[in-house]
Amino acid sequence: MQSINLTDHFLIAMPSMADRYFAKSLVYIAEHNEQGALGLIVNRPVELDLATLLERISIPIPPRDHGELVNQPVYFGGPVQTDRGFVLHRPLGEWQSTLVVNADTGLTSSRDILMSLSSASRPADLLVSLGYSGWGAGQLEHELAQNAWLTVPASAHILFGLPHEERLASAMDMLGIDFANLADAAGHA
Repeated sequence: MQSINLTDHFLIAMPSMADRYFAKSLVYIAEHNEQGALGLIVNRPVELDLATLLERISIPIPPRDHGELVNQPVYFGGPVQTDRGFVLHRPLGEWQSTLVVNADTGLTSSRDILMSLSSASRPADLLVSLGYSGWGAGQLEHELAQNAWLTVPASAHILFGLPHEERLASAMDMLGIDFANLADAAGHA
């Protein structure tokens, strides 16, 4: 298959996706290269909000004026390293362990970003997940060839400006497709 780079794109699971982790999921790809791909499922919250997560890992909860921040959900980012947190954010900032996705967006796995939430240096937009989604070399390309996913360039508005329940449909709208009209099976020409 021709080399592609889906960094900063969404993967939209096709209706035929049987994998329980990825069925009806919207995945944001933070890195895609010859070694594989790494992304986060961005439309599947877990039974945990950010304040509870911070409390569990002994990080001070931001003051009440950050109420919207601490009440936001934590997401199931994928089945890999589900005991580890990942923060998708913008702007980039300067954190100990950040994967630069684009000029404005990063994926940070170091604790210092969570420690900053009570300060003025915190990211303006963030999405916190437990775990990530990963593909080995050629694996995502194979799944694309099998019609498991649709792809579309990512939108910061969908990631950070919409509630989780609207993200999948909004990404589909970018393609001009209604999810309800997609067939469960796809053909190969």
